[in-house]
Amino acid sequence: MTSTIDQAHWQSRLDELAAKHGVPGAQLGILRLGGDGAEDERVTVATGVLHAGTGQPATTDAVWQIGSITKVWTATLVMQLVDEGRFALDTPVAEILPEFRLRDPEITAAVTVWNLLTHTSGIDGDLFTDTGRGDDALEKYVALLADVAQNHPIGVTWSYCNAGYSVLGRIIEVATGSTWDQAIKERLFAPLGLTHTTTLPEEAMVFAHAMGHVKGGEEPVIAPVWGLPRAVGPAGLITANVADVLAFARMHMAGGLAADGTRVLSAESAAAMSAYQTDCPEKHLLGDSWGLGWFRCDWHGHRAYGHDGNTIGQAAFLRVLPEAGVAVALTTNGGHTHDLYIDLYAEIFAEITGVRMPEPFEPPAEPAPTDLAPYVGTYERESVRMEIFEDEGKPALRTTLMGPLAALEESPVETHEMTPVSQGVYAVRPEGMESWAPVTFYALPTGEEYVHYGARATPKKHG
Repeated sequence: MTSTIDQAHWQSRLDELAAKHGVPGAQLGILRLGGDGAEDERVTVATGVLHAGTGQPATTDAVWQIGSITKVWTATLVMQLVDEGRFALDTPVAEILPEFRLRDPEITAAVTVWNLLTHTSGIDGDLFTDTGRGDDALEKYVALLADVAQNHPIGVTWSYCNAGYSVLGRIIEVATGSTWDQAIKERLFAPLGLTHTTTLPEEAMVFAHAMGHVKGGEEPVIAPVWGLPRAVGPAGLITANVADVLAFARMHMAGGLAADGTRVLSAESAAAMSAYQTDCPEKHLLGDSWGLGWFRCDWHGHRAYGHDGNTIGQAAFLRVLPEAGVAVALTTNGGHTHDLYIDLYAEIFAEITGVRMPEPFEPPAEPAPTDLAPYVGTYERESVRMEIFEDEGKPALRTTLMGPLAALEESPVETHEMTPVSQGVYAVRPEGMESWAPVTFYALPTGEEYVHYGARATPKKHG
């Protein structure tokens, strides 16, 4: 374990690994809390370019899209309102938002704030409809959910849900009487003293800002658009530099206190956010369980928490190891971003904290003997159909995007070979990817069968 964080060393490692993984530009921040009144240590470095088309160099004061790491900020805002007694975690959403409607009136009445925070509502979360740039974007978005399907019955399993966080944003608006953008400025950015954190594109433009690339490497390809629609704001539209992301993580490590001692969140709520709330059926991709906003990771018996973010050609990673008082943030703008994260974070945490991260998920050298027969069939949710079948004696997964998502992709149908890992668990490596992704089959206690892939639960069709 190092005594001080060596800035020159991590600059050179970021330079080398970003080049290795074809990442056009990246920003890295490492924070270690000072113990016994000592100063915090904070190192920030940047590499590459913000935009391959202009060649503008990446710097540490440039801002990047942090994507779904935004969800933890939105969850923090919700917990502030819980602290103030505006509502409770078990308050039904429909009590706060009388206009909230899902297809099924019973589910409409049953969904709670807790279900939205923990991704257990079952609402199909991949609704990216653009409801305009106005201050009513979230209000209009919530109205669209009356037509959205359920991926699973409420509370029976876990499935990543972007839509639920837009609803939480609307809850914040109704409770505070302002827009989500304004509320998060006043209640989080200001008390944390953040100078390079924004939610709207015209605010990000004030700073040097990263552009996404849909392809990295020798011939990078610029993303077709800069950002996502405003309705997705509470689920993924914060733009920041890593220093500000680390200030947010620091507040959580410090039990809800900003660096200057301002109380931003109660100690109880800060603890609840990283505490166990619900299980993930699939343990490899993100974490083994979920808190309120944060996902939770088991690193060889050490408990870490964090979140990732992916937008159009940008990806961000945040991990916190509370026992060591260390947080690490990485923002990137294309290429093999997940592989860069894996290589870099394994080195950083081993060197600075002595804790080893889990080995990356991959199939065994000798494929495991497994029986595909119980899993063969079609699994479907509103936006995706997945077919499991044998292709020339090998297990295969065919995914077909449907609806609005299909129009955004060049190839809405993809087929991947599945390599057996253990009974009910397979590994796929989509084209152009260096790392493996898990495909997990499981059944609920009540017998319904699901596949978990890409952090989403998709039910099996029968008949």
